[in-house]
Amino acid sequence: MIFDDIRLEALKNISRRHFLRESAAGLGAVALGSFLSSCGNGGEAVATLPGVIDPTLPRPPHFPGRAKRVIYLHMAGAPSQLELFDFKPELKKLDNQLCPTSLLEGKRFAFIRGVPRMLGPQANFKQHGESGALVSENLPHFAKIADEVSFLKGVYTDQFNHAPAQLFVHSGSPRLGRPSIGSWITYGLGTENQNLPGFVVLTSGGKTPDAGKSVWGSGFLPSVYQGVQCRSEGEPVLFLNDPDGIKRDLKKKTIDAINEINKQHFDEFNDPETLTRIAQYEMAFRMQVSVPEVMNINTEPEYIHQLYGTTPGKASFANNCLLARKLVEQGVRFVQLFDWGWDGHGTSANESVDYGIKNKCQQIDRPMTALLLDLKQRGLLDETLVVWGGEFGRTPMLENREGKTMPFKGRDHHVEAFTMWMAGGGIKKGTTWGETDEIGYYPINGKVSLHDVQATILNQVGFDHEKLTYQFQGRPFRLTDVSGKVIREIIA
Repeated sequence: MIFDDIRLEALKNISRRHFLRESAAGLGAVALGSFLSSCGNGGEAVATLPGVIDPTLPRPPHFPGRAKRVIYLHMAGAPSQLELFDFKPELKKLDNQLCPTSLLEGKRFAFIRGVPRMLGPQANFKQHGESGALVSENLPHFAKIADEVSFLKGVYTDQFNHAPAQLFVHSGSPRLGRPSIGSWITYGLGTENQNLPGFVVLTSGGKTPDAGKSVWGSGFLPSVYQGVQCRSEGEPVLFLNDPDGIKRDLKKKTIDAINEINKQHFDEFNDPETLTRIAQYEMAFRMQVSVPEVMNINTEPEYIHQLYGTTPGKASFANNCLLARKLVEQGVRFVQLFDWGWDGHGTSANESVDYGIKNKCQQIDRPMTALLLDLKQRGLLDETLVVWGGEFGRTPMLENREGKTMPFKGRDHHVEAFTMWMAGGGIKKGTTWGETDEIGYYPINGKVSLHDVQATILNQVGFDHEKLTYQFQGRPFRLTDVSGKVIREIIA
């Protein structure tokens, strides 16, 4: 009986192995066919090894895009729009008054309990440029280039906690497992520089976003499209350098041997993830030369360091903005900058909407202004879409927890309305779309969803967001799920 049981189990294993690896050209061939057909942008595949398709090679979009690349500046923690771009004089008059119950009934907040007090703007505002855009005193450098950007003041979300809200911003879903927007764009367009990743991530502020590295993950797309995190301090990419005693020619022979084995595996089983493995080995080898060069800001002239406020060798938002320019200049498709530390609850001085936000603005104001000016002077801004924003907004009310006021002035998470801006890449200059009510609580016109924002970004690089899809779990998935429309009002 024992022998029969063992034999039966062995036969079962043989059957499973035969089905998965040998029958009808294998399930991998089906997945590969799905992958290639869903790319479907008209580009021709070119092989790095005979008979092997490189999934990172450039492909044309659905239609000619105004932008060839994207730089996305995400302020992790959600900056208060009421202290930066959305000035509300009426809210100033209501300062310290009890919040009307109509603003609380049926609403969910992250921390507010009971009846909080209203909190007036904690900054002064002035109009700037020919557009007359209102920008707070916290951003004096940025105020000078307000005519270069298009503000979206009626953005809303349905996620009031940081991690799911950040996932929603970048993957179109508050749940794990969906590809990030950078992955979608590199999946659709491929890369312009085969010596650099198509999607690069830079972080500042001392921590990664609350949602972790999943916000630049590739989800169910082949992993070759996930973001590659680089650093402005120390080794630009961890474990990029070879160990002592390993020479470059030996490394090349090793990779060639590994990829020959991978090619044989691909020929036998047609697993599309093998293509990713081959491409990543080859990319890693090329990156050992290309990445240290492009990530070195020491060679930049002094006037550029003065413009950005950079300090070579330091991990900072300023350094990352300069690196973003260098990366897109070298053909990187999507550069994602995350700056942590914008959570203004009022639990400490650093997390306040008076002192804390001023400190954070001093860290980003000059560099992000320099980024736009530098791209413009190099003729890159017209073909580079720059996006700025957080994951949600901040309440017009003073935060309280369990009915107790915080030690410093702070605002709770607010999903109803917040401000984002875009510049370059075919976006109108000096434009504001959307308006909130007199206290900045609800949009009263120009209300747009995050899926609308995502659809607009894809549109600017040449994609119909409804047609850029990937077959997964029996249906075609897309970044914007089943909604989203392009915000035509801000397109030039």
